[in-house]
Amino acid sequence: MSLLVGLLVGLVARLVALAAGLALLSGGPAGAGTPAAADVEPLPVGTHADYQLGGVRSVPSSVGIVVRDRRAEPAGRYDVCYVNAFQTQPDERRSWRGRRHLVLRHEGRPVRDEAWGEWLLDLRTPAKRRALARIVGRWVDRCAADGFEAVEYDNLDSFTRSRGLLTRRQALAYARLLVAEAHEAGLAAGQKNLAGLDGTRLGFDFAVAEECARYRECGAYAAAYGRRVVAVEYRRRDFRRACRHWGARLPVVLRDRAVSPTGVRRLC
Repeated sequence: MSLLVGLLVGLVARLVALAAGLALLSGGPAGAGTPAAADVEPLPVGTHADYQLGGVRSVPSSVGIVVRDRRAEPAGRYDVCYVNAFQTQPDERRSWRGRRHLVLRHEGRPVRDEAWGEWLLDLRTPAKRRALARIVGRWVDRCAADGFEAVEYDNLDSFTRSRGLLTRRQALAYARLLVAEAHEAGLAAGQKNLAGLDGTRLGFDFAVAEECARYRECGAYAAAYGRRVVAVEYRRRDFRRACRHWGARLPVVLRDRAVSPTGVRRLC
């Protein structure tokens, strides 16, 4: 029996050595060197947040989280880089004209988000989703190089404004690629929009919830992310409701809709 045990032990040792050798030849085990969610810095809790998309301004000392556009400098707190990943920014249409095949079209014309005048991106095929993720990935790499700790991906719910051309499944498949891009760059990934979706199943690390008090959605985001939710309100009565019900758990900020550097800003 001792001879058999010895043979088994030797065989296991040789198999382990062989696996290690193969890992070295292939450059390490699968996923080595690729940051996962556990490797990124999580959104802090127990601090205030500011939402500065329309221009930068000074940051109160009580604020530990600042969201700014990807073209802005980080504030030196826990900085979240805003990226419009599912639609085009109104002032970036010229750059998308050279990528016309990646803009969603209906009867030859770009499909617009009428509320903001933004074109929707075409997520309908795996090839287009991969191409878009590579473009967004370059922006995310720039966010990381500039010193941001996280990225917020806006307009996850753009498929609901697509005239039925896009599906939820396509949007979520694309979102998975975006989360991977963020984690590859060492950044936490933030879900924006589509309350009721547990984005943690896609790998998202936190959420930015616009007008969640107005639409009674704060609880849905908190159910998925706990205290790692930034709540942004644009109406005073909604802000008061958010502070009353959620201010002890979540950072809540009241902003003007233009999120301008001289506009309204109140914290709970």
